Amino acid sequence: MADAGGSKRLWLEEDIESDLRWSYTVKSILHTGKSEFQDVELVDTGPFGKVLLLDGKLQSAERDEFVYHECLVHPALLAHPCPKTVFIAGGGEGSTAREVLRHKTVEKCVMVDIDGVVVTFCKKHLDVNKEAFEDPRLELIIGDARSGLEGYDGKFDVIVGDLADPVWGNPCYQLYTQAYYEMCKSKLNPGGVLVTQSGPAGVLSCTEVYTVIHNTLKQVFPKVVPAAHHVPSFADTWGWQIAFCDEATGAELGEAEIDARIAARVEGELAHYDGRCHARSSR
Repeated sequence: MADAGGSKRLWLEEDIESDLRWSYTVKSILHTGKSEFQDVELVDTGPFGKVLLLDGKLQSAERDEFVYHECLVHPALLAHPCPKTVFIAGGGEGSTAREVLRHKTVEKCVMVDIDGVVVTFCKKHLDVNKEAFEDPRLELIIGDARSGLEGYDGKFDVIVGDLADPVWGNPCYQLYTQAYYEMCKSKLNPGGVLVTQSGPAGVLSCTEVYTVIHNTLKQVFPKVVPAAHHVPSFADTWGWQIAFCDEATGAELGEAEIDARIAARVEGELAHYDGRCHARSSR
């Protein structure tokens, strides 16, 4: 964070690219923590409200996190005819689990995140996800997501990847490989669906990881649908990939069918995702 000269205003700065920087004001630092993997902070910002930072990089913002999490979770779960079991790789803040558990059909959600400090931090300070962590359908495991999935006794209808981008040297890198996706496919029930966040998907940024993840998934799954939507606090269009074990499984749902499935299967009102959003997000 930087002090803007004599203005006495604190600014948070992030490098988007080598010659592009994104910054916004910080009103106050609310809470800080540190794990063996990363620094954890919750700060109150001018444009985005409370923001969760990991190693100084924005992970989730109070005012628009619903855009990311609704677009990550609901297209995949609604594409499945009746998702009962869901596995989340990562997702330590709890927002992905929150959206999964809004689905009336879900009987069990297993979430595996490697950083217990982040999970505890978010449980304590992010009230919006309190109910998700207390939901009896949620099984929370602190550990490596790959080992947690591979060694889990049972298969899943949907697997959700809510992980950091695959930067070389980062532990998450191994959770975007062809070998990992092949293991995921073996842990899906017939007709199963996998969805993963896929990093920046803008015109200038999509070649960083978005297209690579898409092409890797296509080596494993018969049908892969790319999607993207603008997330203001990320300063870019953000991407997701939805991979289907069966080409016939709900990959081409129209606006009206999406809205009908939301009304029938999702508890409460969604803040952003609906049939029209689905049509705009699909590529």
